[in-house]
Amino acid sequence: MILSIESSCDDSSIALSKISDYEILFHKKISQDSEHSVYGGVVPEIASRLHIIALPKILDSLKKEFDLKKIKAIAITNEPGLSVSLIEGVMMAKALSLSLNIPLIAINHLKGHIYSLFLESSSIFPLSILLLSGGHSLILEAKNHNNIKIIASTLDDSFGEAFDKVAKMLSLGYPGGPIVEQYALNAKQKNIAFPVPLKDSKALSFSFSGLKNAVRLYIDSTANLDKNEVCYAFQNSAIKHITQKCKIYLKNSTIKHFGIVGGASANKALRLKLESICKEFNKEILFAPLEFCSDNAAMIGRCGIEDYKNNDFISQDKLDISPRSRIFK
Repeated sequence: MILSIESSCDDSSIALSKISDYEILFHKKISQDSEHSVYGGVVPEIASRLHIIALPKILDSLKKEFDLKKIKAIAITNEPGLSVSLIEGVMMAKALSLSLNIPLIAINHLKGHIYSLFLESSSIFPLSILLLSGGHSLILEAKNHNNIKIIASTLDDSFGEAFDKVAKMLSLGYPGGPIVEQYALNAKQKNIAFPVPLKDSKALSFSFSGLKNAVRLYIDSTANLDKNEVCYAFQNSAIKHITQKCKIYLKNSTIKHFGIVGGASANKALRLKLESICKEFNKEILFAPLEFCSDNAAMIGRCGIEDYKNNDFISQDKLDISPRSRIFK
């Protein structure tokens, strides 16, 4: 078995996975959404303190069901993410590694998201991926487990950040993704049209700062604001932007499988549009289960199994943290 720990942002999560067949034996996550909602976003210091409370609590639950002495390795997220959050998981992983005398496996959080597509099954490569997680909006190409490159990225804000910021402008709460999506579903009037970013550009890049600013200007200049309609119009433009860029990529890609991962990929309207585009270009679309789109330790464990099989371990003194990804270039 591999024990995995995820604490890159505001979710504390621990999982236990079988090495032989990838079965998830244990998975638990404690979210901090309610604590951060009053601030309209994640407060790093609060996140760090809550990890200190939540991670030992989850570990205690695991210990009641499983013998830690049967664990062969510990997979730990060490990049990218909030430094004050990452350090809490890394310190727990180091302590367990010493006490159980088992090796450590360092996992890139974004790479972990790719394996949310294959939680209890064998992986598929080559694979192209749309990754919409936290501050990241990326199109990736993965030839195999260790050969992954960035094809497209955002010039400013990410898809998920834009949803959070629009929700904050409208005083709707945090996290913005599911809240804005729900308000959009309730829209009866659909007369607002926000610009679609980089609409006439063939460049493979994402940008959401202009759209976000257009929403802000509309909110500031409108007396009788219909929040449902604003959310619908914003979401519509954001999804059009994502799908237009994916069309440019898929039209020229020879890779058959296209995976959609990350917390923001749970948006159902986006999923429907991407399904339609993949049919148009004869691609096979892969989605992570909705339960595992957001940050979780199960995907970290699944990624860790691949490294375990390759004997890709890291020593205590070399395991450090980074707010930015050092793997994807």
